[in-house]
Amino acid sequence: MSAVMAGFKVVPVKALADGSLDLDDLAAKAEKYKDTLAAFMITYPSTFGVFEDGVQKACKIIHDNGGQVYLDGANLNAQIGLTNPYICGGDVCHLNLHKTFSIPHGGGGPGVGPICVAEHLAPFLPGHPLVKTGGAQAVDAMAAAPWGSASILLISWAYIKMLGGKGLSESSKLALLNANYIAHRLKGHYTLRYKNVKGRVAHELLIDLGEFEKLSGLKVPDFAKRLQDYGFHPPTCSWPISTAMLIEPTESESLEELDRFCDAMIEIRKEVDEIASGAQPRDNNVLKNAPHPISVLACSDAEWNRPYSRQKAVYPLPYLHERKFWPTVSRIDDAYGDLNLMCECPSVEELAHHN
Repeated sequence: MSAVMAGFKVVPVKALADGSLDLDDLAAKAEKYKDTLAAFMITYPSTFGVFEDGVQKACKIIHDNGGQVYLDGANLNAQIGLTNPYICGGDVCHLNLHKTFSIPHGGGGPGVGPICVAEHLAPFLPGHPLVKTGGAQAVDAMAAAPWGSASILLISWAYIKMLGGKGLSESSKLALLNANYIAHRLKGHYTLRYKNVKGRVAHELLIDLGEFEKLSGLKVPDFAKRLQDYGFHPPTCSWPISTAMLIEPTESESLEELDRFCDAMIEIRKEVDEIASGAQPRDNNVLKNAPHPISVLACSDAEWNRPYSRQKAVYPLPYLHERKFWPTVSRIDDAYGDLNLMCECPSVEELAHHN
């Protein structure tokens, strides 16, 4: 999107069946557009949840055809102490502070962090009208605050100082271990969309839920809503693949928490089988009606018109009797909210009357 806004033409590159970059397609397109080739963007590890084996070769192809490489730092928490953007071949990298350096991830941001460049691009780093920054041939300022948000940056600085190099490396290793642990536990219950030749994933994994639409009439949002009944905020849904769920545990979760999540996903898989077998209707079941807030549970016996018990709705696993997070509302139409703007601001007449 930012490339289009800057006036560039974006040329997509194909991916192979295993999720890796099609280097032949990249080479052909780099050669075709070499006279106007500006840059190539790559995320490492990829958002498919695998380390791109050909990342260095891909960067070389771009460099040989006169382009620069922007290496997205969104998944840097899988790199710290193990590799780095320079080794991969990047010329520019945005080191996201969220996720990798303790800033919360989600909710739309904050997408803050340093922009690092190779030495030959240093002269073009942005300047500032009030504070001396940038290189000898600096482009115009990119932000009002020359060094970003001080309140955010201090948190990451403290995180780095307290962990040190060894601690940061351990965090990366734990992020990789946690993702692979989940992939191992969910094996046989869900389809892992992408993995490397050794059957491993990087710091995140994609499980494809597309098979369940035909089997039980279920889509990704149904799984996401049901996870709320188990006490979990659902992972990233329908991205980067519309039928998939992107699970990214990072290094923060304990083994106990990882097991709770896996137990929930496995139990949901059993509920899917009940729908497939006809034990629960396809249009009135524990997933289609999820989540189940207290207001639903407290209805009268006459109003409870569901082919499963209240116990199954809200306490599907024993741990929920001890630690239960209650959703505040039942199922809502997500798409309606995206397509219909609703303003809660007072009208002009109300404001005039108030004044």
